[in-house]
Amino acid sequence: MQGSILIIDDEEQLRKLLSRIIGLEGYKVEQAGSLKEGLGIVKRKDVDILLCDVKLPDGNGVEFIKEVKKLSPLSEVILLTAFGNIIDGVQAIKNGAFDYITKGNDNDRILPLLSQAMGKVIAQKKAAVKINTPSVISFDSIAAESKSIQQAVSLAKRIAPTDATVLLLGETGTGKEVFANAIHVASKRKDHPYIALNCSAFAKDLLESELFGHRAGAFTGASKDKKGLIEMADGGTLFLDEIGELHPDLQAKLLRVLENGEYIKLGDTRVSKVNVRIIAATNRSLEKEIETGHFREDLYYRLNAFTIQLPPLRERLEDIETLSQVFLKQFSQQEGKQLLLSKEAIQLLKSYSWKGNIRELRNVMQRAVILTDESQILPMHLPYELQHRTDVLSPVSLAAVEKQHIQKILAYTNGNKTQAAKILGIGLVTLYRKLDEYELPK
Repeated sequence: MQGSILIIDDEEQLRKLLSRIIGLEGYKVEQAGSLKEGLGIVKRKDVDILLCDVKLPDGNGVEFIKEVKKLSPLSEVILLTAFGNIIDGVQAIKNGAFDYITKGNDNDRILPLLSQAMGKVIAQKKAAVKINTPSVISFDSIAAESKSIQQAVSLAKRIAPTDATVLLLGETGTGKEVFANAIHVASKRKDHPYIALNCSAFAKDLLESELFGHRAGAFTGASKDKKGLIEMADGGTLFLDEIGELHPDLQAKLLRVLENGEYIKLGDTRVSKVNVRIIAATNRSLEKEIETGHFREDLYYRLNAFTIQLPPLRERLEDIETLSQVFLKQFSQQEGKQLLLSKEAIQLLKSYSWKGNIRELRNVMQRAVILTDESQILPMHLPYELQHRTDVLSPVSLAAVEKQHIQKILAYTNGNKTQAAKILGIGLVTLYRKLDEYELPK
């Protein structure tokens, strides 16, 4: 398996042993004996996964996660500790750790965990940058029963044939990328590249290289020239999601592209020209970002030529059933099932607030399709928080089923928590959280 792993531990023998074992799996392995040394490697190199001790001479691995995520948002961190601590474990997960495991007891979990974490890293990288993704997304594929979304679609259709810059506004999960894709498909650039980039997924230096490209020797590790996404999108459309996360230095470079189609690659002295349409999106208030000095006012007015506001799903109640049916059909086909959506389930879906918007609804429907062995989706197949939004009763909640299952596994292992966690396929910290949640003896 390809991928880069950084082991941070002050025990040299353990580092070397882990490095040898992990290296045999095909990973490229780096080692550091302190948090400071490890942070230096993260700054210089592209690290996929950090395997980090909790207690190190120069700091605590739990807090170190925050620094790693600032520098490399797509990297995953697995913490190792000599003594399991529930409070530390819970805080580690909150800080963004992939998992928190105990040395010795969980040694056989390290390689499977690395594989799982690498799968997540790869998926996140694919989601963060989408290059020339074949798409059948058009305006016809957007569920538009509600008046608010119909107005947004109508405006987008009028703008699509032009070369105007578009700014899509709305909460996370409201379909901004779907709109950007549909605008491209309906534009005169449809036969040219469509590239989507999530600006929040990369640290500043890495994002600059991704966006504008670099020349060989521009920085340590730049062994050859690299095309940036702006160059790759020449003639087509570049969608910049989460534009509010763009560093001010990069905002200035993007402004130059919008004004005269010019940019300079990292390590280059020559000006490059490009013909690209920019569609940007954000869930932030750029006006507030301007007030705090985090966003350039001149760039805002360049991006703000045409603004389309996408309403949250809670304001599109008419679209919930339509969207649910679309996702039901999609995931039923994938799972080889033929399912219907019960009236009671539809009632629950319509009663929910949907903080995660369409993306959350999509995940809920995928989960329901996988869980059901019935001919239709019933309230019992929906998450606990949906089941308790109304007075609709389900035969048994998923929470009750999970509690009962954990009790059976613990009885089978005679109370051995580590063995029970392995059988359940969850981390030891997660198991303890479940025991607290269900008020089971620890």
